[in-house]
Amino acid sequence: MKLARLGPFGAERPVVLDADGVARDLSALTADIDGVFLAGGGIRRVREAHEAGTLPVLADPPARVGAPVARPGKVVCIGLNYRAHAAESGAEPPAEPVVFMKASDTVVGPDDDVRIPRNSVKTDYEVELAVVIGRQARYLDRPEDAAACIAGYAISNDVSEREFQLERGGQWDKGKSCETFNPLGPWLVPASDVAVPALRLRSWVNGEARQDEVAGDMIFDVPHLIWYLSQFMVLHPGDVVNTGTPAGVAMGLPGQPYLRAGDVVELSIDGLGRQRQRFV
Repeated sequence: MKLARLGPFGAERPVVLDADGVARDLSALTADIDGVFLAGGGIRRVREAHEAGTLPVLADPPARVGAPVARPGKVVCIGLNYRAHAAESGAEPPAEPVVFMKASDTVVGPDDDVRIPRNSVKTDYEVELAVVIGRQARYLDRPEDAAACIAGYAISNDVSEREFQLERGGQWDKGKSCETFNPLGPWLVPASDVAVPALRLRSWVNGEARQDEVAGDMIFDVPHLIWYLSQFMVLHPGDVVNTGTPAGVAMGLPGQPYLRAGDVVELSIDGLGRQRQRFV
């Protein structure tokens, strides 16, 4: 099952997509796909209605695809969670997850333009598996408890400005929270429909392959990450957790081919769809 939000920014409509891509309107079930919807059993209700064939086709669906989750309360990110990426970054594999935050208003649609910040010379791409929280996670006892708190998964591009991140006072958030720096989607796929370790993450810049690795290569897997984060902060329904990127980002490549205006970045994760952004 694929949940999505279609329409202009700030006025998206919630839909579920049939296997053939037909969009079915969820307006009778919910005003939006957000934390309230997820916490209130929204995915279960959509699945039941979809299987019963009671959801109407959305006439003239808008072309724009929005982020599949509206207004996340926070975006929590994990750094250096693939060994090869840690190596290309010049870092040792971490003993514990590296955690930083990203402003929630960086979240945009999967195909929206990404704005290169003023004075940027090191804007970079990062394909990541995003976890969407569906139930409060607070001081979980063990990683096995995390599954009950996960609503589903999506593709995230953790766009980064490396100079701001690493050379401007050591505060990662400055290089992570620029506007439009977190394209998300196109879909939210329920956790029950996703086998995480086998997911293949890939990225391309102007058609050239850059990243290609499976989620099973994470240093810290998804259950561990959600359990770990819950020891330090409360994760609420609708929050997004970006789980780290594989090797192949511009920072780790010869010549460091950072993004420039006009570049096109494409991302894909098996079963979760594909993104395409033009950098402007």
